[in-house]
Amino acid sequence: MGVTEDLEQARAAYERREWLDAYRGLSGLEDDVLPFADLLDLATAAYLTGRHDDCVLVLQRAYQRALDSVDAVGAARAAGWLCQLLVDDGELAVADGWAARAERLLDASGAGPDEPAERGLLRCTRIFRLLAAGDVGAALETAREVADFGERFDDADLRALGLLTQGRLLTLTGQVREGLRCMDEAMVGVVAGEVSPVAAGLVYCSMIEGCTSVSDFGRAAEWTHALTAWCAAQPGIVVFTGQCAVHRAQLLRLHGRYDAALAELDRAAERYELAGEEEAGRLVAAERGDVLQILGRDGEAEEAYALAAADGRDADLAAPGRALLWLRRRRHGTARDAVRRMLAEAGDPATRSRVLPAAAEVLAATGDVDEAGTAADELRRLAETFGVPALHAASACATARVAVARADAATATASARTAVAGWSALSATHEAARCRVVLGEALRLRGDEGVARAELRAARATFVAIGAAPDARRCTHLLGEDAAPHRLSDRELDVLRLVATGCTNAAVAAELGIAPKTVSRHLSNIFAKLDVTTRTAAAAFAYDHGLAPLGRSTHA
Repeated sequence: MGVTEDLEQARAAYERREWLDAYRGLSGLEDDVLPFADLLDLATAAYLTGRHDDCVLVLQRAYQRALDSVDAVGAARAAGWLCQLLVDDGELAVADGWAARAERLLDASGAGPDEPAERGLLRCTRIFRLLAAGDVGAALETAREVADFGERFDDADLRALGLLTQGRLLTLTGQVREGLRCMDEAMVGVVAGEVSPVAAGLVYCSMIEGCTSVSDFGRAAEWTHALTAWCAAQPGIVVFTGQCAVHRAQLLRLHGRYDAALAELDRAAERYELAGEEEAGRLVAAERGDVLQILGRDGEAEEAYALAAADGRDADLAAPGRALLWLRRRRHGTARDAVRRMLAEAGDPATRSRVLPAAAEVLAATGDVDEAGTAADELRRLAETFGVPALHAASACATARVAVARADAATATASARTAVAGWSALSATHEAARCRVVLGEALRLRGDEGVARAELRAARATFVAIGAAPDARRCTHLLGEDAAPHRLSDRELDVLRLVATGCTNAAVAAELGIAPKTVSRHLSNIFAKLDVTTRTAAAAFAYDHGLAPLGRSTHA
């Protein structure tokens, strides 16, 4: 087959979005055979198949090809996309250098300050430089300029990138309703197929990330399903699939499907590794920690949170879930210090909306009721401003927790009922059940013991069904059903829970950080207190009393 035929086949594969075939076909041809446009297509195919370094090299070659041909516009386009990659890698200074070089080329060519469209692509780099300097206002104005370039030159990529960036920056500053409208508008060109594959993937992922950053889980679910379908329609695509799996895991966690969520996170880790996106592993670790702590696999959760927080960005990733884990393990001082630190570090409204629910819960539980009330009040104001259902539910729950701590039965009952209804409407199984526990506590304060016990039993049944063993155990404690029958110590309860989930003595020892002989001694005490003689009978007791998830076996 001749060079012309090979090139046509590679181009056809590119048009069909068969990225691996397109990459193989285009990369198999000599550089001097490929026209400039095909070099850009090769760079796209390399990027989408996870060949990041190849993509950078091809864009550099494309830049030089345009330079040799005295094509300033082409050189600026190659440089603009190269800048996008460099910014994504955290190499902002290098990206600035390329952008400045391309701007000078356009100036020397006689192009005006607001033409051609490629100047809009180069201004995307300026946005990140302004954000690094803390000038969000100027960054927002620059994003508007990028979108204007897209409108004036009918460039769908610039229009979508500009609108999307405006939306993210608006949500960052608390203008959530307007920000979400901008992000929705950015998706119009993506859904219509007008936006190039790389820009479409960037917009999809950033859109979903923006939705989850303000707890808009309805929008996040809608666009996650769309991104999943978009990725599935493109054989060989590697980039974006890791983040897509993370978003699926977040939704599965919301709905109480924890095994499926962990499987998606395993898939995300694999895809990130294929794409060479090692830094994204922290996001996977944080999400894994949140799932594991709900399941009561505390040792694994601690390890995951430690990995997520390895670079010190606690407020963005690991801090809320980690603080709740410490609270449950009765490390009250550590949990309280953690939430105070994350509140001090979380400056923008979107980040604060994510950390305030955990802060209010920890502070109320550790006796810092006035601080908890301040956090709950701020969360309520943000929920009213954002207009997002999940945030309203979280705010109502925080208000109820503070009211319980203040023995204000009326406020606690009303707010807890609002929270249960809000989370239930979102099919957020675990959160709705946790709010039902608060409702049970509020009803008990009001003197409605029978109704309170019914709410606590209903919550426990949900926790047992989804595998949230620590929450089920707390319900049992609140019901007073674990006091007289067995008198197990906290450590013995930890051992029983792990044995019930299928752990061997060695696995229990590793999980709890104790010696296998100590596990054996605890088991002997457990058998005596429960008047049983086998692990199976002890596990059955654990299931009956909500101390372990039904139908689960997490260890061999």
